[in-house]
This record gives sequence, C-alpha cells and structure tokens, in this order.
Amino acid sequence: MSQHPLVIAIDGTSASGKSTNAKLVARDLGYVYVDTGAMYRTLSWYCLQKKVDVNDEKAVATACRKWKTALECIDKKVRLTVDGYYPEKEIRTEAVTAAVSHVSAVPKVREWMKNKQRECIKFGNLVMEGRDIGSNVFPETDFKFYLDACPDERTKRRAAEGVKENVVMRDQRDSQRSTSPLMISLGAHVINNSKMTSAETSGLILAEIKKRLAQPRR
Repeated sequence: MSQHPLVIAIDGTSASGKSTNAKLVARDLGYVYVDTGAMYRTLSWYCLQKKVDVNDEKAVATACRKWKTALECIDKKVRLTVDGYYPEKEIRTEAVTAAVSHVSAVPKVREWMKNKQRECIKFGNLVMEGRDIGSNVFPETDFKFYLDACPDERTKRRAAEGVKENVVMRDQRDSQRSTSPLMISLGAHVINNSKMTSAETSGLILAEIKKRLAQPRR
C-alpha cells in the first residue's frame, strides 16, 4: 500500500455518470467516496434557506465564509454537514439544481471548497468526483478520469432521475466560469459513455486503475 493516500479523480459533464461510476469504483477498491457536487449543492440549499440571493456573488461568498460545517465519513462516504445536519434529500430538488451553477461559479466559494475537499484525504484513499478534481483540487494525482456523453443521452438520464436540466447551458456555465472551469485535465483518461452501461464504464476505469497500480511507483 502506498504511504500516502491515493486519490482517484473522476471529473466530467453534468449527467455523464460521475456519481454512479465513482460509487462503483470506490466500492470495488474499498476506498472512500466523495461527491464534491453535493458540497456545492449543500451550500446552494443553505443560501436558499437563508434567503441569500444566489446571483449576488458577495452575498454567497459571505454565506460560505460564515456557515458552520463539518466533514463526516460514514460508511465510507464523506458528507458535509451544516450545523450538524446533512440535507441529503433537500439538495436534490429542482430549486437547488437551478441555483448550484450560480453558487459554484463564485471564486471565493471554489477556494473554500477546494480547501475543504483536500481535507478529505484524512479519511484515507479517495474516489472523488466533480468538475475540477484533476485540474484544481488534486492536480498531483496520477489517477485522472473525465467522463462525457452526448447531450441527448445526458438529458435523458436527468429526466429519468426526475430532474429537468438544460445540460448544454450547464456545460457552458461550467466551462466559461473564471475560476476552475470545467476542463479535461492534463493526463486524464477520457471516456465517452453515451452507449455504455455503468458496469462497462466503471469496468474501464477499474481496469486502468489496476493497471497503473501494478506498475512500479515513481
């Protein structure tokens, strides 16, 4: 086993299967699973609860600086609690989905989240999914993956979850934001899973990880 905890970074576009595949990979490897999108959603939920205008960058940054949070690892899953509470169901509503692309674009929020996400290493080996893990949060990791699928397929996946989301507009916002934009990080293994099952996608990721783990460490 490596002396330092390993981080498997799984980035990608909205509804590209990041969560499903990251969970499968983490389960197979026995690593801790981290959904960074849920952290941004938690802040978005908090802002909506506190009547903070999500289009007001300063107000959102202030809320992020002042809220009382803690990282917990339960059943090998990391979650960000607010005042001791984890809003598991609340962060999946349409209102939060609509707010999160605005909240996550705030530079001070991304800075805060990066520091909090890097803290997760205290829980051990990680499978961390998001939009800037390989490019910004853990750029030093040797295990970077980028998932994508065609917009039609991703829209269908969101609809199957009961969520309406304009994935093309979300991609545009994520890739054009000034701080840590959505991008394919250097050295990332790109997988387009438009016509693949989750088992096939996670199988590809696991095969690549195991191949690299078998190689002598530099």
